[in-house]
Amino acid sequence: MTETEESRATVIRWGKESRIFDVDDPVLPDWIEERALKSGGFPYDKKLKRKHYEKELEALQEELVKVQFWLQKTGCRVMALFEGRDAAGKGGAIGATRQYMNPRSARTVALTKPTETEQGQWYFQRYITHFPAAGEFVLFDRSWYNRAGVEPVMGFCTEEQYETFLEHVPRFEKMVVDENIHFFKFYLDIGREMQLKRFHDRRHDPLHVWKLSPMDIAALNKWDDYTEKRDRMLKETHTEKAPWTVVLANDKRRARTNIIRHMLLSLDYEGKDEKAIGEIDHKIVMKDGRSAVK
Repeated sequence: MTETEESRATVIRWGKESRIFDVDDPVLPDWIEERALKSGGFPYDKKLKRKHYEKELEALQEELVKVQFWLQKTGCRVMALFEGRDAAGKGGAIGATRQYMNPRSARTVALTKPTETEQGQWYFQRYITHFPAAGEFVLFDRSWYNRAGVEPVMGFCTEEQYETFLEHVPRFEKMVVDENIHFFKFYLDIGREMQLKRFHDRRHDPLHVWKLSPMDIAALNKWDDYTEKRDRMLKETHTEKAPWTVVLANDKRRARTNIIRHMLLSLDYEGKDEKAIGEIDHKIVMKDGRSAVK
């Protein structure tokens, strides 16, 4: 084993139990493979079948095209935030949502770390510039909630900045909703073994290896820290006007279809076909935004 390989072998701890996880080893350990889908209390033993998923998704995407015509006709605006641990499936859910929408008015916002100038601005300022104009559908792949999770866990903000954020964000989001923006907040939750499996898949897939960052490796043994911050975030920023929708996302297919369903059922657009949309799976989607995750 080289020095580089040794540095990427991590001791993963669950209470009194310890396991070695080496993301560079091409063989995924059995203890991860066996536990991944059911980890974190996921309620299904098998993923949604591909044929079923593709049929459901196509019907939902047809409805999203109707939504876009409605937005352009009325000037209404939609904005959705996608939060969750690394590898929770945020980008894939956004991609499934936008796949057949006109990219001129349906766009994704995925900001890099703030510049020196942005660091000197009001914290929310760089996000506001990307808010939807009339007729637009905007999806944030991570958002201002970085300050409720990764920033305090990894030491990128002060305790005072963290506390101030939690105090201010409900008032900030009330202004967003009062501006008549249709506003959604999704938290995609995955189990720990599923996260490890997805990290491993990324590391050994030449098309997706870029998704595995040194930050991901550094955070491997900060699971409990992230859990603590997640729980507080959901508790303190889940409001009547801007509620969290928690989505259990070990199965990406179920997560994607139910996220889209939730948005479609919440919008009063022209030509809406509720039969085509179907019903929310409440084993997967939890709208209380509090203790829905394990």
